[in-house]
Amino acid sequence: MRSGDTIFATASGYGRAAVCLIRISGSESRTILERMAGVLPQPRRAALKVLRDPSSGEPLDQALVLWMPGPNSFTGEDQAELHIHGGLATRAAVLRSLSSFENCRAAEAGEFTRRAFLNGRMDLAQVEGLADIIDAETEAQRRQAMLQLEGRLGDASERWRENILLVLALLEASLDFSDEGDVPEDLEADILRRLGLLEKELAKVLENRSGERLREGLTVVLAGPPNAGKSTLLNALARRDVAIVSPIAGTTRDLIEVHCDLGGLPVVIVDTAGLRESGDLIEQEGVARARARAGAADLVLWLIPPEGPVTEPPSARRVLRVGTKADLDRGRPGCDLLISAASGEGIPELIRRLEEEAEAALGQADAIVTRERHRKAVERAHLSLVGARKMLESGGPVELAAEEVRLASRAVGEITGRVDVEHVLDRLFSSFCIGK
Repeated sequence: MRSGDTIFATASGYGRAAVCLIRISGSESRTILERMAGVLPQPRRAALKVLRDPSSGEPLDQALVLWMPGPNSFTGEDQAELHIHGGLATRAAVLRSLSSFENCRAAEAGEFTRRAFLNGRMDLAQVEGLADIIDAETEAQRRQAMLQLEGRLGDASERWRENILLVLALLEASLDFSDEGDVPEDLEADILRRLGLLEKELAKVLENRSGERLREGLTVVLAGPPNAGKSTLLNALARRDVAIVSPIAGTTRDLIEVHCDLGGLPVVIVDTAGLRESGDLIEQEGVARARARAGAADLVLWLIPPEGPVTEPPSARRVLRVGTKADLDRGRPGCDLLISAASGEGIPELIRRLEEEAEAALGQADAIVTRERHRKAVERAHLSLVGARKMLESGGPVELAAEEVRLASRAVGEITGRVDVEHVLDRLFSSFCIGK
């Protein structure tokens, strides 16, 4: 990646379309726009221009052109946008003309957003919020991503960092005062009080895991003996045929996942192999995977068919016992509800129960931490603050307590990218779309 280059990319979908958006960013944006479109339009005002090839002067297209001089642009650099017609030949001709300019090249994945981060237009938590809003599949995920994009986590982490640095300053002051034998009586008490408040706030943040779970979705595993109706139920919930349904026992060997939107909340429904003893090595592996996935699931729907022996569900956080094939037999005790995927009986009630489970697990709107990276940084900061407090309470060296507080400040700084997070940047921006 050459940061000094001017970059360009399409920021709209590929294929034939009415309009194609091409973004340009970098120091040569003004020159490129002047040579292709003539006189620049007023900043941030669209103007209809004829785009011409810079070498031959041949007209390429009529386009709406936007000019956004830095630093007041998305990337913080000079930027331009070309809203051209979306034909394949038109797009190819404009991109070919852009690539003919010296020091102008096609952008890499996420490079526009990376430049926005490097130029101070966004912090790292906001960048992750932008990635989440692009990937959001449900209303709840969209709302959470917007909070991140608007700087909720970044603002909180900056506040934590300022308070941690204040504690560090007080510790440094106590060291200076100790040289003079003139330590204020209440200084140590003030430091311990501030450390305690920070500890409690970070501990409360760590208790709420709904933000991470909302990004990933509530995991619901369909489990039960062979021919219990798992695949039929999966197809009914997905409203399409995603799993093979057969009267032959052991048809499903691997895990089949379907992402659903239930009441605006993300739910991942997993079909699994029927749980039974088998001499088939492939089926044994499928059963082992089914048990492992059920053990890690947020909710297991334990399907109980009318025929066959009554078996107990695998260990799980929460189990809902569902009697299947209610159109064939309704006399099953111990079931939380009865359904028939074939006739649709009980399916609305089951969906309502799933929505309630998702709301209970994911519906908290006050989650600040939304990624494992955030959680690990907050955990390290919390651990360092606890270490500093215990050291001071036990009469340990103030210098070592100050070092623990410095480590807490560094950990919190990683959330917004205030400290070196190059390894995080490469992984994050590689997941972005080209042109974003």
